[in-house]
Amino acid sequence: MNFELRALPPPSDNEKAFWFIFSEDKLYVELQGKVAHIPFTNSIKNNLNSIYLGRLDSSPCFAAELSDKSSTDPILSPISLRQLYGLIEDEIFWLAARAYHLINWSKNNQYCGRCGGQTISDVMEHSKLCPKCCQSIYPKISPAVIVAITKEDKILLAKNIQSKTGFYSVLAGFVEPGETMEECVEREIFEEVGIQVKNIKYFGSQPWPFPDSLMVGFTAEYAGGELNIDPKELSDAAWFAADELPEVPGKLSISRKLIDWFVANNK
Repeated sequence: MNFELRALPPPSDNEKAFWFIFSEDKLYVELQGKVAHIPFTNSIKNNLNSIYLGRLDSSPCFAAELSDKSSTDPILSPISLRQLYGLIEDEIFWLAARAYHLINWSKNNQYCGRCGGQTISDVMEHSKLCPKCCQSIYPKISPAVIVAITKEDKILLAKNIQSKTGFYSVLAGFVEPGETMEECVEREIFEEVGIQVKNIKYFGSQPWPFPDSLMVGFTAEYAGGELNIDPKELSDAAWFAADELPEVPGKLSISRKLIDWFVANNK
């Protein structure tokens, strides 16, 4: 599959298109057993508030949000975007994640934060314009670091105090203004568990549209200090060997990729 990012919609309204239709955090899909498909049609109602995403294998793609749940096709099923992972192809899942990010951004920026004027969509790019004060508003992206910290043959995993799943994961935190990614790694780790780290290395990145993050993954090594968790952030943290891991996140997230990297290197 080949996706081409665009902002200027196609000239014809009659062309069949992929429609990523949301109601809050649920995406409407066609279910066939354990496989989900994005609606591909030219019959979606015109009253949907839509955003043009680009073209997937030469077909246009739109993101939209329902204001009236009864207005969608009854054969479509609303499923949480997180729960859709594994039911649709990975490329389609991340395109749906892009759509969800843009829908939330559009909904949260109907009015200008500078003067309060009502914004309009720019037809040339994914941005909003304020006709009153001429401010341009682009989709918000919040960078965050996520880090696998190793100590000899063990990895540091923690349980977030707000977690509803009970699993343990690697540590993460948002980058502060004026801070490099590496400085953020050092600060977040010290604030959350009270230890120092060294040999910070880039691992990879992943968009995370819940609601608007970009997760930047790193690996690091323990450099000193005793575990002392921040009780406002974590309920537990401990060192785990590869063969004694607790319950960890599913394969959707970069946190799991970091944990899998550790396991693969400590068999």
